[in-house]
Amino acid sequence: MKIGHVEIPEFPLLLAPMEDVSDPPFRYVCKMNGADVMFTEFISSEGLIRDAIKSKKKLDIFEYERPIGIQIFGGDEEALTMAAKIVETVRPDFLDINFGCPVKKVVCKGAGAGVLKDIKLMERLTKSVVQSVNIPVTVKTRLGWDEKSIHIEEVALRLQDAGIKALSIHARTRTQMYKGVANWEYILKVKNNPNITIPIFGNGDIDSAPKAKAYKEKYKVDGIMIGRASIGYPWIFNEIKHYLKTGELLQPPSLHKRIEVCKTHLLKSIEWKGEKLGVLEMRRHYANYFKGIPHFKSIRTELVTTDHIDALLDILNSIPEKLQILQQKEGNSVILDSASEDNVQNVFENYCND
Repeated sequence: MKIGHVEIPEFPLLLAPMEDVSDPPFRYVCKMNGADVMFTEFISSEGLIRDAIKSKKKLDIFEYERPIGIQIFGGDEEALTMAAKIVETVRPDFLDINFGCPVKKVVCKGAGAGVLKDIKLMERLTKSVVQSVNIPVTVKTRLGWDEKSIHIEEVALRLQDAGIKALSIHARTRTQMYKGVANWEYILKVKNNPNITIPIFGNGDIDSAPKAKAYKEKYKVDGIMIGRASIGYPWIFNEIKHYLKTGELLQPPSLHKRIEVCKTHLLKSIEWKGEKLGVLEMRRHYANYFKGIPHFKSIRTELVTTDHIDALLDILNSIPEKLQILQQKEGNSVILDSASEDNVQNVFENYCND
């Protein structure tokens, strides 16, 4: 399969762009655990052309991540085009435009899902970006603004005609935010349209390997994009791949695996952001990595109140021993080799997720 001239695996699993989540350290652990195609956090076009430090930092990509797309958002044609040209200079494999983020601070600027109110504007913005760069352009969007304004088939055709090379569809409206059930029937309508020739990737509510297989078969998508279910659980990508290939479920990750991947994430975070910020921003992830493990609350408290890397690594390495002690005190059973887990569903609701 290809996105423009870029080769990607057959039926790829894509890591969704998630604000304040999909940074290089997080992308690294997802890539190491089976993610095929990566996306950066979304980047403000206005921030890029103002040379804002935070926006420029989000342009960091690494060779091991390829194929990777950098995602931008904005509602002004000139600013979006200028930002696209800046993005092209760092040589991503493709450029993705966000027309789906439902968060108020983005929508109020006429960007993200705010563009869903004006399909002609969406088309103009897309065409301007496509014409301004020499790399493939893709789009991520939602079904529509609300239930009364779902025109995703028309949108897909217009964006294809504007020159995009792939389309990711989050099967919710903007008014749904992240609530309710994602309606993939609309994605199936897009796939069944004989005039659609670009890859269509489905997104929303994929939180297990069996569900991924069922949706692949039922909705005929060319690949699946995974967001919230990967937070604290990067193993979901390999679990899906194994299930699609064999029909068998992999065992949940052992406690040892959770600790090792969490440590890797922490070290990559410090490597990219420096110790102070890397330690601080990693705090949001600990509960997710060890979700479902009894007696972890007190250990998490230690992790989120410790500032130095050596001490944090000592705490992480001592988790099995600490859990054994807590088990003996409480007289309850604690699973140290593996832990059943409900994959993360509602983390960072104030940010743009899948």
